Amino acid sequence: MAQKRPFNEGKRHFKKNKKQKASQVAEGSNEEVLLADVRRLLKQTTLTDDEAKDEKELPEQHSELDLDIHSLSSTGDGLALRDGQVYVVPFAAPGDTITAKVYRHVQEESYSLADFVSVKKPSPHRTETPRCPYFTQCSGCQFQHLPYDYQLAHKKTIVEKAYINFSGLSADKVPAVGDTIGSPLQYGYRTKLTPHFDGPPGGRRDKRQGKKVTWEDIPPIGFMLKGTRKTMDIEECPIGTESVQRGMKRERARVRGDIDKYQRGATLLLRESTERISKQGNGDVKQEDGANVLSGNGESAEDVVMEDVGEYEHRKTCITDQKATSTEYVDDFRFDNPAGAFFQNNNSILPLVTQYIRDNILAPPHVDTNGNGTIKPKIKNMIDAYCGSGFFTIALSQTFSRSIGIDIAAQSITSARQNAMLNNLPDDSTQFIAADANNLFSAIPEGGFAPEETVVVIDPPRKGCDQGFIQQLLRYAPERICYVSCNVHTQARDVGWLVDGLDMADDEGLPLKVKGLYEIESLRGFDFFPQTGHVEGVAILRKKKVGTEVPQAAEKADALSGSASTVEAGG
Repeated sequence: MAQKRPFNEGKRHFKKNKKQKASQVAEGSNEEVLLADVRRLLKQTTLTDDEAKDEKELPEQHSELDLDIHSLSSTGDGLALRDGQVYVVPFAAPGDTITAKVYRHVQEESYSLADFVSVKKPSPHRTETPRCPYFTQCSGCQFQHLPYDYQLAHKKTIVEKAYINFSGLSADKVPAVGDTIGSPLQYGYRTKLTPHFDGPPGGRRDKRQGKKVTWEDIPPIGFMLKGTRKTMDIEECPIGTESVQRGMKRERARVRGDIDKYQRGATLLLRESTERISKQGNGDVKQEDGANVLSGNGESAEDVVMEDVGEYEHRKTCITDQKATSTEYVDDFRFDNPAGAFFQNNNSILPLVTQYIRDNILAPPHVDTNGNGTIKPKIKNMIDAYCGSGFFTIALSQTFSRSIGIDIAAQSITSARQNAMLNNLPDDSTQFIAADANNLFSAIPEGGFAPEETVVVIDPPRKGCDQGFIQQLLRYAPERICYVSCNVHTQARDVGWLVDGLDMADDEGLPLKVKGLYEIESLRGFDFFPQTGHVEGVAILRKKKVGTEVPQAAEKADALSGSASTVEAGG
């Protein structure tokens, strides 16, 4: 029997191709997340002496091979290990034996990318029949073959691995991750889809030459074919709401009829909008000329979905104009936005998220050790630092005496103020401010927002917060922080900074050490996108109880000595 030895011991697994430059991978990107999982699997592996050679003979590109799936990555892909090489295959399940077609080798990192071909021996976890006829081709969903409980358990591990791989925190600083909160709807939940089609071959050339662009055929209208830049034709998408699916059917027919009007490819907008109708005054639907027509807008009954929600009916339609106004209801709150603007795409889970935050955002009551009885939380105020059109500011407003939403986009602030008016929120308790990203917290009105009485909610884009914002947040030093994120990997990085501090440069380019102030109270995932590998993360942080009486800033470092400056946030 050949002698085994740890993977990382001895010679390199591969001789690095000198012509191949090291890839620049964005922080928190799928590539970086996948690479962390690949390296983790390889570290758990031992290789024979023969397998650990400098040169490894890999299967030819586009050749097929059978693979035993070891685990799922945080990107939703299956990972298989064969002869010291990790193979990354979509649409797989741990325990599967599948046939895959290799299309790329990343030799310096010992992994290969492959297309799913077929299941040779199914895993016990592969119990579900996908509802989508395009599953294993379309790049949208990864998990339609897996039971929902298994999906939720996997997404818990995504959060756990994010904090192991990207927070930089020791294990004792990261609490146990709570079970993932599932979506009430596992299909038919997406209130927005954006299918697209490409321009005709030679279209750009004809346009440059001043010729009219001609279409020989109707192009595929849909989403990307997995692992390619090619658009595949998709007639239906079962994760879209019923009104969005009807809109998709209607828009596909319109594009086919109007294709000669397009001079290039286009992205279509399909956004659900809801009108709330009281059952006591339900006179909006009437008969006209033998067909059901909704008064006021003239849509046919085929375009409208009616939904019973207790004392109301919701009349749902699909908007396709980017500049039109879409309306969403979350509990009894109403939100109007430009249809093309960002808003959460799974309305069914939003009440669960907002209730969870209400239940956890305030410090729990505690018994005073000096015998003064139970002390209630002293938090009175909320600052929503990436407020957008005001979702969290408005939905959480009743929990606080005063709330302020801040955003750098003036259009978002305009929408947020309109939404506050729609929900009858008084100006003296709920405000929205457009502020410079470099001085976000300086826009907070003086008085009434003492840090020790304030919680800050942050819900940044996928790239997370930049170091400048984290420094501002630590300087302001609110008592508690609620960090909501659509990318738990960049969230983990940012939370690591809030807990342990960060190294950065000051305005003069000198090294600056900003000290952390917080500890993690709880971590939990929410499944905003069932059937996919995405998970939303909610982290609750509280200020550390020791060492908080520190000055706002320390003196800058002596440039000649090369020592680092230190900034300690105010308490």
